[in-house]
Amino acid sequence: MEKIEWFGAAGLCSNDNDQILMIKQGSLDEEKRWSIPSGGKEENETYEDCCVREFSEETGYDIHVVKPLFLKETKDQGVDVKVHYFEVEIIGGTERIQDPDHLIYAIEWKSADEIRYINLSFPEDRDLFLTFIKENADDL
Repeated sequence: MEKIEWFGAAGLCSNDNDQILMIKQGSLDEEKRWSIPSGGKEENETYEDCCVREFSEETGYDIHVVKPLFLKETKDQGVDVKVHYFEVEIIGGTERIQDPDHLIYAIEWKSADEIRYINLSFPEDRDLFLTFIKENADDL
């Protein structure tokens, strides 16, 4: 049996109010859940480039990758999934949904208190998001 793999990147961006930028997403027939901007890596694209492209497609913001944060490796319905998470900062652009897949419904800054209770697309990311907010708040 052929091994099926999926590779992608995700961008974690915080603001001066100790919030991270999140998107509400889902297909028409499913419950909408919150995630950070992310998506699949295209051929001949670096993970950093994938993160920048997906962030722009999903939020309208231009970003700069600050540093790699984490590599998440999971299995989803028999597919090996590897997602590179990066800390990013906004350097331009305007908030707007321009998602070519029509899966994005909202863009919002979310605080740690909100993240503790909202429905996440990937619930296993909750602790990562909360730790990221705490560590960045300590830097201010």
